[in-house]
Amino acid sequence: MSLTDPDIASDQEAGCLAPRERYDLLGHDEAEQAFATAWNTGRLHHAWLISGPKGIGKATLAWRMARRVLGAAPDAEYGTLGSSPRDPVCQLLEAMANPDLLLLRRPWDEKRKRWRAEITVDEARKAPSFFEKSAGAGGWRVCIVDSADDMNRNAANALLKTLEEPPKRGILILISHSPGRLPATIRSRCRKLVLRAPEVDQVTQWLCERNGVARDASLDQLVAYAGASPGRALTLATGDGASLIRDVDTLVARGKLLSDEEARRIADRVTGKGREDQLAVFYDALARAYQAQARQRALQGQDPKGWIKAWADTAKLVRDAEALYLDPKQTVLQALALSRAAASTS
Repeated sequence: MSLTDPDIASDQEAGCLAPRERYDLLGHDEAEQAFATAWNTGRLHHAWLISGPKGIGKATLAWRMARRVLGAAPDAEYGTLGSSPRDPVCQLLEAMANPDLLLLRRPWDEKRKRWRAEITVDEARKAPSFFEKSAGAGGWRVCIVDSADDMNRNAANALLKTLEEPPKRGILILISHSPGRLPATIRSRCRKLVLRAPEVDQVTQWLCERNGVARDASLDQLVAYAGASPGRALTLATGDGASLIRDVDTLVARGKLLSDEEARRIADRVTGKGREDQLAVFYDALARAYQAQARQRALQGQDPKGWIKAWADTAKLVRDAEALYLDPKQTVLQALALSRAAASTS
């Protein structure tokens, strides 16, 4: 399956279970306990903002919160907010068949056969009407926004109206990778749960014990490269991530000697149907390689500006490619051209 197929949702990381299908959570006991206390004492805030780096379990936590509010029976085997996958409430949520839960995410673009680049205002407007309806047996409704960073300005304004008029027996859970980019009016109306990446050895153990990843000498290095993000580490460990990272480092190190043939070969490798996970790893590795080149130049007393510019230009190129639906292969080739240009000016 591909990230451009509706079978893999816009809120799902490549190579990972969808957040609603994940029942374990690594390293966020404090955040879970904060929500559990609010729920158990009847002091549940109407809006929660879960923030932190990508892939560390923000969406997984959001779904665990939703299960508890919507009536799933607690199961200590799965942690503070844990419930069993066999629970009827959990099964309904997995099937996206619970009418008391609304998930706002980037919608599917049927014309272009891919996920839209942003959460549209039409999506955000679903929240007010959702909360106006009568809830089911449990009497609660939950709206998850994954991620709030994807909302355009009009969508954010539409959601703000719901935040300003808290729904009765309803909560909103906003997921954000970069909360500073959200309007202050939204942030100020939410109770915040800030998640941080767990320790490298915790993630390594989780990969091996819970996900069947083989332990080898390079696994700790791979986890560290992923910033100890469990989701990103899982994507790298179960795919071709490690070799792709090494190959990107080699290509950037070749500098102006990088040939057109080499550039085309790696562009073919990371683009095309079903390769979106590799494309994301490629751009991340490329950015890190540019940063490493800039640091090396600075430490050697040389001018790092060429590599800094390549890093900034590549980031803009990737944003434009996503927003304007540019050809992925040509975008990769343009990014590698920036590498040669930076090497030529160094």
